[in-house]
Amino acid sequence: MRANTTVQATFNLKDLAELPIPCPPDAIRTELSAILSALDDKIELNRRMNETLEAMARAMFKDWFVDFGPTRAKMGGHAPYLAPEIWSLFPDRLDADGKPEGWSVRPLDQVADFLNGLALQKYPANGGDALPVIKIAQLRAASVESADRASAEIPQGYIVEDGDVLFSWSGSLIHRVWTAGRGALNQHLFKVTSQKFPKWFFFHWITEHMPSFRATAASKATTMGHIQRRHLTQADTFIGTPAFMTAADELIAPLFNRQIANDLESRTLAATRDLLLPKLMSGEVRVKDAERHIGEAT
Repeated sequence: MRANTTVQATFNLKDLAELPIPCPPDAIRTELSAILSALDDKIELNRRMNETLEAMARAMFKDWFVDFGPTRAKMGGHAPYLAPEIWSLFPDRLDADGKPEGWSVRPLDQVADFLNGLALQKYPANGGDALPVIKIAQLRAASVESADRASAEIPQGYIVEDGDVLFSWSGSLIHRVWTAGRGALNQHLFKVTSQKFPKWFFFHWITEHMPSFRATAASKATTMGHIQRRHLTQADTFIGTPAFMTAADELIAPLFNRQIANDLESRTLAATRDLLLPKLMSGEVRVKDAERHIGEAT
């Protein structure tokens, strides 16, 4: 590479224009484009599919657990709009507290456990087994790119795995199912788990209460708004009978789990694309080999 030797070495546009850039033949470029486009198309298809799955699951949850739509429809004498086996599990009336008869109400923090993260600067990285630190920025981006590192020798409960529900309770209040790889849970984030209720159930109840949580955080006269554990206690959840909860799980869990699987597949496809692109351009990997790699990733 040539640099002009003035007071300070420079590299100008004329020099850049003279750099040779290898360019594959048209036929090879067409094949490369087709391979990479196929990966991008599948990632986009997964994204659109997840939007549909989320909308379906959210609509069922809100109608059944928040609005009590089937019970209200029965009270109004309306025709069934669900399959008979699920319709029959809804009570015919609301009780004095305004919930379907036989249902219970519990605070959100009794439905799930909210584990606050660690001050991970106290656990500095100490070798090749270090974990990326998942902070609010990583949660928002759904990525650990450029994340700080922490020791892997932290208590097991604070290690985040794919499929864990994370909830930032300070600053930007957001929640998501984490699918960006193993990491360490930083302070200001909850890892939400439950031994009693399925993941979709407490995830959607967090979604339902999130506008209220955000309004509470926004009202704080501090630099960084937040919620406190008492706000979790004040957030009610409604729970159906055991038979109804089992039936609801059979319908909603597959939608929820498919979203997670799609996100994980998209992550693998994106990593495959980013790995193959420079190798294909340099000729290190042939097109047929690339197609084999893609087949293994999907």
